[in-house]
Amino acid sequence: MRIPWSGRESSTRSGRGSPPASIRRWRLLLVPAIGVAVVCQLTLTGASAVASTSTAAAGTSVATGAIAPNKINNLDCNGFSPKYTSAAPGHRGLCTDPRGLEDGKSSRFEDNGHYIGHDEPSVKFISNYPTSGYAMSYLMKMPRDPAAPPTSNGSVTDYAQLSVAPWFGLGLCDPKSYPQNPCTPRSDTNSGLINDPNAAGAAFMELQFYPPGFTPFNDNISCDPTKWCAALNIDSLECTFGFATCNNNCIEPVNFAFLQTNGVPAGPPSPQLTNANTFTPNANTLKINPGDQVETDISDPAQGFTTVVKDLTTHQTGFMVASAANGFMNTNIADCSGTPFTFHAEYNTAAQQNQTPWAALEGGVLMQQEIGHSEVCSSLANKDPFHGVGFSDPNVWDTCVGGSDSGTGEGPCNGTICQNATTEGPNGVVACPTNDAASGANCEFADGVCFKAGTRTVLVNGVPTTASSRANECLANRFQNGDLDFDGLPYQHAWPDGSANHPTSFQYLGPFQLSTRPYPQVQFETDLAASEALCDVVTGAGCTVPPRGGATFYPFWSLSPQTHMLGNRNATCVWNFGDNQPNTLRNLGGDAQYGTPNVDRFGGTIISPVLPNPQFTGICS
Repeated sequence: MRIPWSGRESSTRSGRGSPPASIRRWRLLLVPAIGVAVVCQLTLTGASAVASTSTAAAGTSVATGAIAPNKINNLDCNGFSPKYTSAAPGHRGLCTDPRGLEDGKSSRFEDNGHYIGHDEPSVKFISNYPTSGYAMSYLMKMPRDPAAPPTSNGSVTDYAQLSVAPWFGLGLCDPKSYPQNPCTPRSDTNSGLINDPNAAGAAFMELQFYPPGFTPFNDNISCDPTKWCAALNIDSLECTFGFATCNNNCIEPVNFAFLQTNGVPAGPPSPQLTNANTFTPNANTLKINPGDQVETDISDPAQGFTTVVKDLTTHQTGFMVASAANGFMNTNIADCSGTPFTFHAEYNTAAQQNQTPWAALEGGVLMQQEIGHSEVCSSLANKDPFHGVGFSDPNVWDTCVGGSDSGTGEGPCNGTICQNATTEGPNGVVACPTNDAASGANCEFADGVCFKAGTRTVLVNGVPTTASSRANECLANRFQNGDLDFDGLPYQHAWPDGSANHPTSFQYLGPFQLSTRPYPQVQFETDLAASEALCDVVTGAGCTVPPRGGATFYPFWSLSPQTHMLGNRNATCVWNFGDNQPNTLRNLGGDAQYGTPNVDRFGGTIISPVLPNPQFTGICS
């Protein structure tokens, strides 16, 4: 096969006994998918030698297996490395959000002087059942966008304007990640506690789904104008225990690969060798239609951590194995070099304490929506072209004028100094106390990257390529990581609510453990508070859901009867995310579901108590 880029169960006995009819049907669906994954893994072994040879040939220290980084790479997901240029700095909204430590207290994390946190409302699934920490399946129904195009005042919205990347998360072993200790794969002997100097070295995996309409993915958020796609992201953190030392040149290296129908990465996935092909979908990239029913299987066989997405509507399957054979690497904290590495899950069970010690969210088995990266505009100002390795987009802008922006628009910027920076005020948007984007302040310094509605020409490896944007759209992620004055579409009543002018909800059934049992307990959590300028992350004072500033709304998780998946109505609920919808049976407290600041761990994270999993309590009978 040619490599194209060569050159812990709780006292709640939930799920015991015979599974309900829906789960029996689920098992029938699951078997062929697992079979597909096995076939795919066997096919990959034929490519292993080719991939290994290609990787070694690109390096500078074959004897030790160390791979020197290219100058333009993915060694700092947030793009603020003083040594290397990021191949995709506009992707910092897709990074895992770290926490920090200051004066012995958990604090916000800064990357080379830049606050890099963002907003991730999540459901954490808890189980003490063996294998629940690394083997699970979800069934989903993809959203549909309105027939009408999105408007500049937000009256009509696309899903891409609300969440740039719904994802499933899980902790992985990486002995070269924070806190730089050995890690035993699939073992609850590993500690992930934040105050344990012997905690295992940990990475965090996000299987991300990207909505359509805003291309190209290299500097925007979509793989395709009309279809969804998915990618395996593995984020590590190059810091020692207590954040005593970090390598500022490669703080958050990321392995990235689209899920492919043939399992072969579209481009080099490693942080060191990332190029334009890595972020350019090809003919083998799995594309998913809006409204399709999709099954996601996550497992950890000997070949490496594996994600499989099967479109049950089109019968297309994409998968990716995070293996050395596929070009995945971990990163040396000393010199940022890479070593071919096969990733595996960190824990055996999804016990509550099995966490990722450096992440703002507690980690574990997570279902999440990445929000806070969209402002729709009447027009754009202050052109700021983007140029990267093998990619160029001259028609990129910094400032949103009108539309959802509550002021005159943030930016432009010259270096790290920006004009019109704003932040969260107690009764609305207020001026930031500084215009220096490298000050670490929780401010929105500019609206960019921004794209005008319509088509434009970009260069991918020198080839002119048509890109498109469904609206005048800003991602607020070039000079900071997200909409930190909270006046964008994700903080307005623009979410799925049954209106024909809003997209349908992303719906989920599951997750299911390998035994087909549901996870018996959950916690709701969000790291929104860390991004609120008025939040004290040590005491929890001022940490609120919804945020203040320009926000008028905050989306929440809810349950409705399962009428679409598996073909019939039954006693199982589906998860929705957004606003109250016509078929909502329980909104689970709305914004109150997220709980209170977890000041014992990190006050920037708001989290609920451990609760019975409401999806399987019979409330949808």
